[in-house]
Amino acid sequence: MPRSQDTGPVAELAGVAKRRGRVNALDGVSLAFAPGEVTALLGPNGAGKSTTVAMLTGRLSPDSGAVRLFSGSPHDPRMRARMGVMLQQAGMPRGLRVAEQIDLFRGYYPAPRTLSEIVAAAGLQGLERRRCTALSGGEQRRLQFALAICGRPDFLVLDEPSAGMDVESRRAIWAAVRAEVARGAAILLTTHQLDEAEALADRVVVIDHGRIIADGSPQSIKADTAASALRCRSTLSDSALTRLTGVVSLIRDGGRVTLMTANPRATVRELIDLDPGLDDLTLSAASLEDAFTRLVDAATANPQLEAVP
Repeated sequence: MPRSQDTGPVAELAGVAKRRGRVNALDGVSLAFAPGEVTALLGPNGAGKSTTVAMLTGRLSPDSGAVRLFSGSPHDPRMRARMGVMLQQAGMPRGLRVAEQIDLFRGYYPAPRTLSEIVAAAGLQGLERRRCTALSGGEQRRLQFALAICGRPDFLVLDEPSAGMDVESRRAIWAAVRAEVARGAAILLTTHQLDEAEALADRVVVIDHGRIIADGSPQSIKADTAASALRCRSTLSDSALTRLTGVVSLIRDGGRVTLMTANPRATVRELIDLDPGLDDLTLSAASLEDAFTRLVDAATANPQLEAVP
């Protein structure tokens, strides 16, 4: 089924609920993925990210609500053939070499990429004859990415794609992801590396306790959460710091404090006036990590928090 015949989103969860044991892994989640867009799904451990991926890939079925893949079922092999998946953990076949493993996967698709194209996109040049089990951790991740893109997927699910990679390999994978987006693929990215989400995502969805608590561009989420991040070493108590003008949240890491502030000038002035022991002061725009931490902390304090539009 060519994409030109599709109507609606590439993939969609509509009011999906799923219990896993005693936990509401997903609690009425609605989420759609558009062609040519990277959606980063972020959340702390146990938030519901893995359950969402399992729903979209057909490994789990919802207790209620609907999951659609290319307007069909994620259990339909015709729909699944248009999706590429790179899971966080996947075993390496014993005995096969890199080129052999890629060729095996190429055989699953009617019009796959060429071996040389796949090897180049995944940065595996020179490793074609190496046994898969002899690859380093980062090289194994690159091979898993190669397998995910064999069939020119219209929907690409990447679960922690650059985990275990060095900086150069991460940049290469990022470039390959951008190339997939440029040809119109929809991409779901789950990652704990928020600089990766900030570099790649057009849209960020934050999930916690099975509910979406924020959904928007990285820029809008950062702007809605707080304007600036003030980092310092202060002798003031946490309660005194949170009373400073403009401060909306506080994160302490040992002796170092990060204050999220909507009025950085006023916050800095008061801090200097009140704390003669102030040291190591820096002020910067809020990062996606700053925004993410504040959102999750707020959701933990208020479990009924609604999604930020």
